[in-house]
Amino acid sequence: MIIKIYITIISIWLLPFLRLAAQVSLQNTTCEMLENPLGIDIQKPRLAWQIISKERNVMQTAYQVLVSSSLEKLNANNGDFWDSGKVNSAKSIHVAYDGKVLTSRVKAYWKVKTWTTAGESEWSAPNSWTMGLLYYKDWPKGWIGFDRAFPWDNIKTDSRLSARYFRKEFQSTKTVKYATASIIGLGLYELYINGKKVGEDVMAPSPTDYTKNVKYNTYDVTSYLQNGKNAVGAILGNGRFFAMRQNEKPYKIKTFGFPKMLMNLNIVYSDGSTTNIDTDGSWKGTADGPIRTNNEYDGEEYDATKEAAGWNKVGFDDSKWLKAEFVQEPGGTMEAQMNENIKVMNTLKPISIKKLPGERYVLDMGQNMVGWLQIKVKSQKGKQIKLRFAESLQPNGELFTANLRNAKCADLYTAKGGEVETWEPTFVYRGFRYVELSGYANQPSVNDFVGKMIYDNIKTVGTFETSDALTNQIFKNAWWGIAGNYKGIPIDCPQRNERMPWLGDRGAVAYSESFVFDNGRFYAKWLQDIRNSQKEDGAIPDVAPAFWRYYSDNMTWPGAMLLVTEMLYKQTGDVSAVQDNYPAMKKWLAYMQDRYMKDYILTKDSYGDWCMPPITIEFGRGKSADKKYPSELISTAYYYHFTQLMIQFAKAIGKDEDVATYQLLGDKIKDAFNQKYYNDKGYYATNALTDNVIPLYFGMVPKDKVEQVFKNITYTVEVTNKGHLSNGLVGIQWLMRCLNDYGRPDLAYAIATQKTYPSWGYMVENGATTIWELWNGNTADPKMNSQNHVMMLGDLLIWYYENLAGIKSASGAFKTITMKPEMINGLNSVNASYHSVYGLIKSNYNKTATQLKWNVTIPPNTTAMIYIPARNKNEVSEQLASAKDLKYIKMENGRAIYEVGSGDYAFVVEQRK
Repeated sequence: MIIKIYITIISIWLLPFLRLAAQVSLQNTTCEMLENPLGIDIQKPRLAWQIISKERNVMQTAYQVLVSSSLEKLNANNGDFWDSGKVNSAKSIHVAYDGKVLTSRVKAYWKVKTWTTAGESEWSAPNSWTMGLLYYKDWPKGWIGFDRAFPWDNIKTDSRLSARYFRKEFQSTKTVKYATASIIGLGLYELYINGKKVGEDVMAPSPTDYTKNVKYNTYDVTSYLQNGKNAVGAILGNGRFFAMRQNEKPYKIKTFGFPKMLMNLNIVYSDGSTTNIDTDGSWKGTADGPIRTNNEYDGEEYDATKEAAGWNKVGFDDSKWLKAEFVQEPGGTMEAQMNENIKVMNTLKPISIKKLPGERYVLDMGQNMVGWLQIKVKSQKGKQIKLRFAESLQPNGELFTANLRNAKCADLYTAKGGEVETWEPTFVYRGFRYVELSGYANQPSVNDFVGKMIYDNIKTVGTFETSDALTNQIFKNAWWGIAGNYKGIPIDCPQRNERMPWLGDRGAVAYSESFVFDNGRFYAKWLQDIRNSQKEDGAIPDVAPAFWRYYSDNMTWPGAMLLVTEMLYKQTGDVSAVQDNYPAMKKWLAYMQDRYMKDYILTKDSYGDWCMPPITIEFGRGKSADKKYPSELISTAYYYHFTQLMIQFAKAIGKDEDVATYQLLGDKIKDAFNQKYYNDKGYYATNALTDNVIPLYFGMVPKDKVEQVFKNITYTVEVTNKGHLSNGLVGIQWLMRCLNDYGRPDLAYAIATQKTYPSWGYMVENGATTIWELWNGNTADPKMNSQNHVMMLGDLLIWYYENLAGIKSASGAFKTITMKPEMINGLNSVNASYHSVYGLIKSNYNKTATQLKWNVTIPPNTTAMIYIPARNKNEVSEQLASAKDLKYIKMENGRAIYEVGSGDYAFVVEQRK
């Protein structure tokens, strides 16, 4: 009885503490911003976690991380690799591992707990990472492949090359504890063990300049192995390694050789022994398989009559296959791929099928998508089914293919006959909405086809919806365009004979994209591609990786390196983005200054305000947009802007000696710029919209001239352009924020909701389901007229999130948040969310003539400044909890400003007459 009383008393005493612990939990634990990554090569990976709590004002005060060599030790709280101890810190992102040195293939298990103002959390669920192959000697000694074409290939004109198939059988007679496969398959690969495809990745690995670096992928293949005999197989496709059109312009197009692979399969048995299955001369291979050719521009040809059943299983007779040959290494450093591979991320069913003359049919997917088409067919042996792809139709219902240039965009399937056959390509993709089908004996059904959308396996982290249907459709078009052009590199377009990672397309657009997709690893990888493409003298190309050798020397295209670095630092708090890229950025700026700066004017430009809209839709009919109008004004303004970014970067990484240098240089550039380009009538150069927007947004305009310059900007938009934009690629990156920041969000909204030319709405009104390359995409010369490009998004999505929804990082990658939505006549509601590195941020408002309801969510371990539209603070009430959670700051410009901590808030503003 006494024992029971003591237990009851203790339980009552502990109850408040148990409740506190239950109020805080942890989720979204990551290592290097990845969930349980395999095969990383970072010796001190960075860990992160997000705090979940329904309480308000929750801030982390301390954390403890345990890293162990086994799950058993982790569960016993034995951090034999690293025990951080209790660290008094609010830091919950980019916490660097600081334990024992980890060697190749080691697996580390980790968990974290936090102390917060709302109590102590439980330990997080167990997480892990594994180390990759850290040293050159960890890899097999031999790359295998066939460094030649075969009689059925045609590499001189069309880069037609068949896929390579390789296989090997091996014994595994002990109990397997775990097994990992590390593979570099160039240009692309699919890996099989005992007949099963390993993983869900497609089009792997991510492309690079293979003479600089090659990426390897690691898979846990424990479950694929069986006791006794096993078989491993791989298919190699061409990708960017065996380049498309390589003989067309060899001075421009970079190619790397024939497909090849390097693989290590490491098996650890329960008794502690290990076995390695490596690529070597014991493998067998053939190029005479069913994939007869695969070319990213032209498509894939598959002959099912050439299938070798069971080629990737035990017992297959490979006596007629060739012995695998040792081939030369590609030359680049072997690195773990730290960005996600491409996957099939979405499927679409066609919405219609229509008959065309000549036993042909056209399939409509209902959406301009990027990927491929899976088909089902029952046909005679040897019968060929041809698929041709296009983004749109001609008026007569035929495919419109002129904008593909010489890309064939076609697949050819040769049936093996018999039962229903299901097929989809392996190593190609394209942008398309319509498919022409031929070779069918009878009209196929829409149920015979599935569109598979592929892009990098990254999460959608942003949602955005308003009361305006056009705005919603533009956002949807942007989502489809952004996602479809993620291909391990940010390609410009997915359909024609280009598909290149142009730097200029992604300046501010990468920032826009970051509100929609979790693209931090993707762009960190691309920055490495840019660094690797830099010449010894400092030059940076216009395309990176430099698959096309364009080193034209300008500020706006190579300068994307600085803009993307800024985005990563601002949105994810990743200071390593600054550290890694600072030397290359500094070297490039010095190169441009030394070669082209005269009297502090940067005299070299290449593209000007690329693809400005023709003055009318008819004026641009049939005309090519591929014209360059270099602008020293643009190049000089950009150089100034980059000096200001370098000041921020230098401060972030402790390069204090560079701060004064860039400050002085920037001041001299600004003075020279205003002296040369400013007109006393209050505008720059010829008063073009971009020529005024850029210096104003960059802070180059003298304070006493700002009002007049902005007046000229608004006059150009409202009067000259009749409420429309007139910017090309460069100016559109800054237009919306410039108008908003200088007090005209209404004008920005008017531009964003225009339905007539030139506008995003004009694209929608003319049937676009993605974003066009050109403002006049329905009338321009088709030779440069992609219907799926993201470059003209500019800063639109930034404006959507930061200004319409009011979700903006004030500092520390949303450690402090500014919530300040613009209240615009005609827009009655906005409902947006963004999953930041700290957690979910929401802004959802509805307004009438007399009332505003605004629901806000702030994640734990952050604070926010809330700008509530009101005439005075007495109009503001908060419905969910005590007003003591709100710290009133002041009234300013028709806003009641409050400082709040984490939590859900429901603000109501009653505007009484």
